[in-house]
Amino acid sequence: MKKATSLSELGFDAGDASSGFFRPVSGDSSTPTSQHHRRRLTKVSVIGAGNVGMAIAQTILTRDLADEIALVDAVPDKLRGEMLDLQHAAAFLPRTRLVSGTDMSVTRGSDLVIVTAGARQIQGETRLDLLQRNVALFRKIVPPLAEQSHDALLLVVSNPVDVLTYVAWKLSGFPASRVIGSGTNLDSSRFRFLLAEHLDVNAQDVQAYMVGEHGDSSVAVWSSVSVAGMPVLKSLQESHRCFDEEALEGIRRAVVDSAYEVISLKGYTSWAIGYSVASLAASLLRDQRRIHPVSVLARGFHGIPDGNDVFLSLPARLGRAGVQGVAEMELTEEEAKRLRRSAKTIWENCQLLGL
Repeated sequence: MKKATSLSELGFDAGDASSGFFRPVSGDSSTPTSQHHRRRLTKVSVIGAGNVGMAIAQTILTRDLADEIALVDAVPDKLRGEMLDLQHAAAFLPRTRLVSGTDMSVTRGSDLVIVTAGARQIQGETRLDLLQRNVALFRKIVPPLAEQSHDALLLVVSNPVDVLTYVAWKLSGFPASRVIGSGTNLDSSRFRFLLAEHLDVNAQDVQAYMVGEHGDSSVAVWSSVSVAGMPVLKSLQESHRCFDEEALEGIRRAVVDSAYEVISLKGYTSWAIGYSVASLAASLLRDQRRIHPVSVLARGFHGIPDGNDVFLSLPARLGRAGVQGVAEMELTEEEAKRLRRSAKTIWENCQLLGL
């Protein structure tokens, strides 16, 4: 029997199949599917059907954030298998149309395009080591994505995310407000988790940010960490003499290395980044105006030179139009110095690309 994802592919003419089950409300001459009854549907495309891409698609699906999800991957059999696996769960999920293809045309009319495609990070490899392998791929996929959905928001997840967000901005021709990197949104969650475990509170009640590069030079903003409006660092240093500079750096290092630990144990990261990106998608598509530490065009902030078109993570307000403002954080001089050092590291890599 022919493999199919619908009865029409098996030779059954769909036509107006539902008319045999439903009839219009008395006195209503219009059909239930008339255009003027339809709201505008939301479409999300996920580029890359690997572990990260599918975790993101699955989380967006279960959170009911899209009416249509398009999956794109270069491996057709795996792609179809992933789509079928999700489609077969339709009875347990919100009604969402799932489509897939190896060509970017399937993404046409997307509201949000999430790019996860790229070489997988291997154990012991820094995110910046991935750069040359992934830039060539972006040259192939970003221009056609922009052509298919010229009003879309572009959310980059592939690593090294800060440099590749810059690449996507350059190649797409989109305004900077519509090109966002997932950045340190997940790093900040890991930071909040460690503090919440120590303080025995819910991680959602911890206000703490990691900024700068999503990687080895990220900056833990200890000066603004708080719980219930109370500054955490001062309290910890007063109650625990061990919370000196060395200890703080050890915690920051633990946050950075946590992804490497997961990779060493299971071979890849997926679930945490899936939830992280779904939270970004919700803020963007539902115009929630929530603050997320994401990779944005950071020139002019905290002493970063105006001539450096560097993307790195700062707390940004996200809504339907994309980045709707970047918070002017109060950093200590040491934190600002580390942020500028992080920006310099990223910008030096960007300059090697000739974009």
